[in-house]
Amino acid sequence: MAEVDPLRVLIADDEPLAAERLQLLLARAEGAQLVGTASDGDSAINLTEALHPDLLLLDIAMPGLDGIGVARALAAQTPSPAVVFVTAFDQFAVAAFEVEAVDYLMKPVDPNRLQRAIDRARSYLQQRSAQPQAAKASQWLEEFWASDLSGLVRIAARDVDRVSAERDYMRLHVGRRSWLIHHSMAALEEGLDPELFVRLHRSAIVRKDFITGFSRNPSGRWIARLADGTEQPVGRLYSDRVRAIAGR
Repeated sequence: MAEVDPLRVLIADDEPLAAERLQLLLARAEGAQLVGTASDGDSAINLTEALHPDLLLLDIAMPGLDGIGVARALAAQTPSPAVVFVTAFDQFAVAAFEVEAVDYLMKPVDPNRLQRAIDRARSYLQQRSAQPQAAKASQWLEEFWASDLSGLVRIAARDVDRVSAERDYMRLHVGRRSWLIHHSMAALEEGLDPELFVRLHRSAIVRKDFITGFSRNPSGRWIARLADGTEQPVGRLYSDRVRAIAGR
């Protein structure tokens, strides 16, 4: 088997102890080589432009330009580095997937999780390099980050069966499991691929192939039958969606 070149990694963290611990973990990881460290957002951008790392291990809460801002600024580079956020806070997960982070690690970082993040970054970079240069990134949401008991979990948009509104949160239903994310229904309707998803109610979006049929209730309102045996009422404002799906 041909030897694989290590990923060139830049660490950006304003906490010296956290940065030092990450350096020690990185030294023990496979397939990674530290090329520099930065203690704030502006330095992270300058060092990235100078050193051209493959991967940034990027803190979010930093003085000046935060990690989200750094990721947005570096996205304009060609090629841009892969980004893995390393943070003590989980409330930035939504912003992280919006800037296409490869992974999201919670402090204190577990060595095995760091190794998986490095491996995931390598796969991401390899897949990106294999794509035609003219190919464009999808304009639709492709993944979500949500909190669970172990920290954060990545959810592919195509795996979501339906979305239901719960006050200021949206619940993503995937099989028998579900996760809450801080998002608006309007933003999700705009961001999800309309070839795959349809909004049927002011508080519900459903994946089209999860719908098994439609019926009417005694008052004439449409009801969508879903693959898990449940039913979803169709709002009056969305009845045209039923006709569109049924080709009528």
